[in-house]
Amino acid sequence: METIDIHHDGLAALPGTRAWAIVGVVASGNLEILLERGGEAQACDVRIETSVAGFGPIWKAVIRDIVARNAAGGLRISINDSGARPDTVTLRLLQGLSMMAGA
Repeated sequence: METIDIHHDGLAALPGTRAWAIVGVVASGNLEILLERGGEAQACDVRIETSVAGFGPIWKAVIRDIVARNAAGGLRISINDSGARPDTVTLRLLQGLSMMAGA
């Protein structure tokens, strides 16, 4: 197992009032993501627990792209990964952000 912690500042706050959302199922062979409101309104903290070591730079790039293109301020995101591809990670994160925003 590898743990990767990522912090981003200066973000637009995610709209909506939903307190949390879960997307994906780790037992499905890809990943599970929990999004929670909390922390600094213009920051996003991400913790990734992955069974596949050595992919930190790819994880950081995927998260950096998501927070650059979407309002993610005020969120704590926990990811339990079981070998998901970057496109699946992006899809699940977008689903979670949409649920949190109430779309």
